[in-house]
Amino acid sequence: MRQRDTYRRESLVLIDLADAEPAMSGGKAAVLARLLGAGLPIPPGFVVPIAAYEQAVDGPSAELVNEIAQALPRIGGGYVAVRSSATSEDTAHATAAGQHDTFLGVRGPDQVADAVRRCWASLRSERAVAYWRRQGDPGSPTIAVLVQRLVDADVAGVMFTGDDVRLEASWGLGESVVSGHVTPDSWVVSGDAVTRRTLGTKTTRIDRTVAREVEPADRDRFCLTDDEVTRLARLGRQIADLLGGPQDIEWAIADSRVWILQARPVTSSLPAAPAAAAGDGTARAGTPASPGSATGPVRVVRGPADFARVRPGDVLVCRTTDPAWTPLFGVVAAVVTETGGLLSHAAIVARELGLPAVLAIPDATTALPDGAPVEVDGSTGRVALLDC
Repeated sequence: MRQRDTYRRESLVLIDLADAEPAMSGGKAAVLARLLGAGLPIPPGFVVPIAAYEQAVDGPSAELVNEIAQALPRIGGGYVAVRSSATSEDTAHATAAGQHDTFLGVRGPDQVADAVRRCWASLRSERAVAYWRRQGDPGSPTIAVLVQRLVDADVAGVMFTGDDVRLEASWGLGESVVSGHVTPDSWVVSGDAVTRRTLGTKTTRIDRTVAREVEPADRDRFCLTDDEVTRLARLGRQIADLLGGPQDIEWAIADSRVWILQARPVTSSLPAAPAAAAGDGTARAGTPASPGSATGPVRVVRGPADFARVRPGDVLVCRTTDPAWTPLFGVVAAVVTETGGLLSHAAIVARELGLPAVLAIPDATTALPDGAPVEVDGSTGRVALLDC
């Protein structure tokens, strides 16, 4: 209570994370406040509320920057994560996964204020507008911004709760998992037992703002023990019980301590975990990420410069997607990537939009020739070249 009173007395604008409510602080921050009140391990933080966004003209005011400068030491100083908390995201109907910006490894009041401004701007970005157009107009969304102490994670990832708990994880910050830039290690937990585990290809890790290669020995071993996996699963089920339904949860482990970074309702169920799909000379097998099947010509996209080549009905084939690629999801018939997991932004958005997707086919951009007709089965993870 002392920290909350300090915020109320000293801040005219900012809201202590413990006091966050949806109307003022958006859905993401409000859920974390609820978990914090239940005694769950949430990094300390504060919220730049919706009113500050609605009153801003040219970005954060001098008064707001001054209040940020006073608030940062109260959450530990040092590096922070600056994340959107829009009224329209993280709901039971749509996650808006990756559509509004997050900035990690931010330090000092001026950098935080700039990150706040950029989070505000992302509410009306091309990718967010395209996403909401496909989902149906959410009305007039507005946005708060959440600032939390950055967890310098040794391991981080995502879990989906349900009858089973599905987890994905990699070394370093969880950004590499949610962005799809690595193919993470994955587990299925049934009851209190790990019933399935798959070793990923964890070639890179992100620490604060630096990406670096993972040591070969660490690539070839699981980043979590089974005991850690089952402990996370129990925590995930506790959160799901508290919030009243299956949850998509981001978490991190630093110095053996677990932190919960986000929880939101699961908006679309995961594909079943089938036996490994078979590949051959005319087919490739990967991770079934979004169910359904589609056929169309391959369109290999290596970056934004290739966007103009994509035509309606193409099959998008790429190394990985980025949230800025969301407008393509409204054009293509299916998505195939070389890296990524079931719980990445690309997979979540594909499932919400009903777009078949297969991830983690390591040689997809070279084995699937540009323009060649293919069939994508997002339920089995098989991508097959068709006879012309």
